[in-house]
Amino acid sequence: MEDGWAWRYAGYDPAREQLREALCTLGNGYFATRGAAAESPAGGPHYPGTYAAGCYNRLTSQVAGREVDNEDMVNLPNWLPLRVRPAGGSWFGPDDCDVLDYEVVLDLRRGTMERRMRLRDGAGRIVATTETRLVHMGDPHLAAQRLVVTAEGWSGDLEIEAGLDGDVSNSGVARYRELDGHHLTGHRAGTRDQETGWLRCRTSSSGVEVALAARIRAAGTDLRAQPPVPGARGVLRRLTAAADGGRPVTVEKVVALHTSRDPAIHDPLNAALERVARAGDVAELLGEHATAWDRLWERSGIRVPHSVGAVLRLHLFHVLQTLSPHTAGLDVGVPARGLHGEAYRGHVFWDELFVLPFLNLHLPEVSRALLMYRHRRLDAACRAARAEGRQGAMYPWQSGSDGHEETQRLHLNPRSGRWLPDHTHLQHHVGSAVAYNVWQYCMASGDTAFLHGEGAEMLLQVARFWAGSAVWDPGHERYRIRGVMGPDEYHTAYPGAERPGLDDNAYTNVTAAWVLARALELTESMPAPRRAELFGRLGIGPDEPERWQEVSRRLRVPFHAGVVSQFDGYGELDELDWDGYRGRYGDIRRLDRILEAEGDSVNRYQASKQADVLMLGYLFPPAELSALFARLGHALDDELWARTVTHYLARTSHGSTLSGLVHGWVLARSRREGAWTHVREALLGDVADLQGGTTGEGIHLGAMAGTLDLVQRGLTGLQPQGDCLRLDPVPLPQLSRFCLSLRYRTHWGVDLALHGGRLRVGVPDSGQEPIAVAVGGRAYEVAPGREVTVELPR
Repeated sequence: MEDGWAWRYAGYDPAREQLREALCTLGNGYFATRGAAAESPAGGPHYPGTYAAGCYNRLTSQVAGREVDNEDMVNLPNWLPLRVRPAGGSWFGPDDCDVLDYEVVLDLRRGTMERRMRLRDGAGRIVATTETRLVHMGDPHLAAQRLVVTAEGWSGDLEIEAGLDGDVSNSGVARYRELDGHHLTGHRAGTRDQETGWLRCRTSSSGVEVALAARIRAAGTDLRAQPPVPGARGVLRRLTAAADGGRPVTVEKVVALHTSRDPAIHDPLNAALERVARAGDVAELLGEHATAWDRLWERSGIRVPHSVGAVLRLHLFHVLQTLSPHTAGLDVGVPARGLHGEAYRGHVFWDELFVLPFLNLHLPEVSRALLMYRHRRLDAACRAARAEGRQGAMYPWQSGSDGHEETQRLHLNPRSGRWLPDHTHLQHHVGSAVAYNVWQYCMASGDTAFLHGEGAEMLLQVARFWAGSAVWDPGHERYRIRGVMGPDEYHTAYPGAERPGLDDNAYTNVTAAWVLARALELTESMPAPRRAELFGRLGIGPDEPERWQEVSRRLRVPFHAGVVSQFDGYGELDELDWDGYRGRYGDIRRLDRILEAEGDSVNRYQASKQADVLMLGYLFPPAELSALFARLGHALDDELWARTVTHYLARTSHGSTLSGLVHGWVLARSRREGAWTHVREALLGDVADLQGGTTGEGIHLGAMAGTLDLVQRGLTGLQPQGDCLRLDPVPLPQLSRFCLSLRYRTHWGVDLALHGGRLRVGVPDSGQEPIAVAVGGRAYEVAPGREVTVELPR
């Protein structure tokens, strides 16, 4: 439930606990910790997890008679342990006591979680506890807890135990539990003084040193405190206080976390100990932390009324906890499931395609850093292309620490219990996503140095890959790209084929043509000396741009039955009995697993997991998409696109949280009818866990950021371009009021507000230059301190 800036969960529900843990994760871009119960280790309904951005480790497991190699984002030592009991009694907790009251409150404005319980043990003793928790947004290496305990109606001693637990593993995703999840080794623990204990360990193969220090203090009646006691894999401090007359006992724990990946430190353990020694008490940390969040909300807030606005604010909260200003100093990508759980192993897919467009207009320094993650792995992408006999860069579908392909070769179907081949590494369209993000970032930020430097290197190498992948087919008199997969992950091969891969995926080919066209535009516009230097360093031959030009105009786009085909031969596949499968199974989002468990294959049917062809309507405004098809020699008018949208809407199972987002976006910009149904699903995907248990394994960052961008760009038609800020609003009735503030190139705090049929654009009076704005084809110049209001056509 939502109340202003607070998300409240009332009552203890073990079945929903892991969902709440994910949604109550606290983080700061450097590390994040799930909202797990402090008194409970992993097991049953609880899964404490702490993850540092970019901290990976590789292990080899035996699965189905094969050796399987996987790299995972590592679950780091648990800093949460904090529990209480009557002297000599059992520990209080909701799984072992009568729960009289239970409430978890996530304060979005201040970035804190508060957990309140009233519990009664078997002897009838009642305690009330309030735990407040933060992961510091001002200092990315700090976290803190405060526990206030009150005994109700009884007297005696309370025993409190607090510490650090390194006996953890990656076991938060059920289908991965056959794999080795023990990533940490070399545990050592110790004490610095009477209040401070420490724990250090390292990842087993990547050798990342991890160190935590915890300062534990208490206040209460007749307090007796022992110094921290090191153990084999952790450190604990025990305290005893009198539970007398309802007087509260307060325990505070301040924790510092460092790894050997951190810059400007000599040793992670010394850095953690020094940082925790300098840190203030929890009240001071709360004040600093709230101030940092205030600044962040001011830079990135979107204001939408009512319940939709509440969900969007929660989505923004989790985006900022995963990708904060601290991210700008890290070598990390966009983890598809945030820093909130272990699904997808913390890997980086194409989700930045849905995340960076929002960040570009609020935190461009973070977007640049995320693109630098890709640039640092450009050499690995070029080596991967050469291994396939091609030029340029072939980015991996799943990336981790070093840019190698991390897609597993086997995946488990939980319905059948079978391990099956995984061919999703054939989604080479991830390279086009990287190039698209380079272009969008540079258009929004005006960062010409990046565009002509690292950005050009990535974009041109992706263009070279596509030019080399295209093969001339005399029969079609077209270039073709064979043996790939599109965004729809259901179709991996043709029915009965011995080899995986599909030919002429429309999304792949059209976006490849776009990349080639942008490569030509970029090389023609950059200064000649820079172009010569770039071509020389990358080894680009003088005849290659001519090849880019030719391929960008002659790539094949297949059609069938008056619509764009998802891939060559798609129209020859069987139709699925959609009503029959819905009747038998109800939820058919994962239709691929259902059919495989029946001994069938989704490859046989015209059935998509998520938007594929329709992704083109997500990336490109209608005029630009029509121009792209015209460049390829095809006329794409409104009727053809409308038929294509209708065709695939009826044949999509929405097995991805991105599906509702893309379909809602496309429908809002094409016909509006039915758009809200899909937008609503995108909004509720994680909040209501519509995918059936997946959110507890980690939130879906691309879908969360995408809903924010739906308001920012989808409904406003906002296109940041070099000459002006273009807008073409298409408000939905359910989202006809909102306002946002963004950064466009050198302009800070540009305000956009939509209210009914009016769009207002304002520029703050802060010494900025006037801004050129185009709305629906009409041009305006908005001076600093002024605004323009445009009546929208009805």
